[in-house]
Amino acid sequence: MIERMAEIPTKDGKMETFIAHPRDDGPHPAVIVYMDIWGMREELYDIARNVASVGYYALVPDLYYRQGKIRDRNFFDAEGRTVSFEALDDKLREYALGPAMKTSDAMTMADTASLIDFVSGDKAAKPGPMGCFGYCLGGRLVLRVAGNFPERIRAAASLHGSDIVNDKPDSPHLVAAKAKGEIYSGFGERDWFSPPPVIATMIETLSKASGLTYRHTVHSNTPHGYALPDRDVYNKQAAYTDWENIFAMFRRQLG
Repeated sequence: MIERMAEIPTKDGKMETFIAHPRDDGPHPAVIVYMDIWGMREELYDIARNVASVGYYALVPDLYYRQGKIRDRNFFDAEGRTVSFEALDDKLREYALGPAMKTSDAMTMADTASLIDFVSGDKAAKPGPMGCFGYCLGGRLVLRVAGNFPERIRAAASLHGSDIVNDKPDSPHLVAAKAKGEIYSGFGERDWFSPPPVIATMIETLSKASGLTYRHTVHSNTPHGYALPDRDVYNKQAAYTDWENIFAMFRRQLG
């Protein structure tokens, strides 16, 4: 496998991005991994490596690059696992949310355009349809990405996404209805971001969207953050169920 850090030019500077892809048999379909609020870290790089190991060109962009090099904002329990947001006190929650609050979804859409331009110029990345997936913050962003770049992003997975349905005209679920190809959502039954009305709205809206196939799974008795392997609430069965669905979607849409 080949892996490297690249500095991808954007209109606001240079965005550090982790890239991993197979050494041989390229070019490979590109897949963007959108981070959660905790930012860039080895956990996300390992996820990208796993995606690359089965034949994809995986990228993990640092969406906080405008604020400098923000790293290691995680908190750990006695067993060395990263602590979930809900387990933090108010002061630590405010600290953890700081970079995300300064990074708008519109900024990430502009950065995604730069990522698409970058992979279009890399011979290791296959031209044509791309995929993406993300966690929490990233789970919301992929819905916007799929709707804003429907001709290029043909497979998107939102895992325990945050604030995916609201009453604004540009709510992520409404933007996602403009997508083409497929969208998959993984929900935790005990996730406060996705109570039954949110899940029902996603199904109702996206299942009716023209040119889009929508699939989802609600994981029984599972909290927010379940899909991240280093998290204190990691649910292996739920995470691998998501992977089964995601890779099947990638095969259908990306090859």
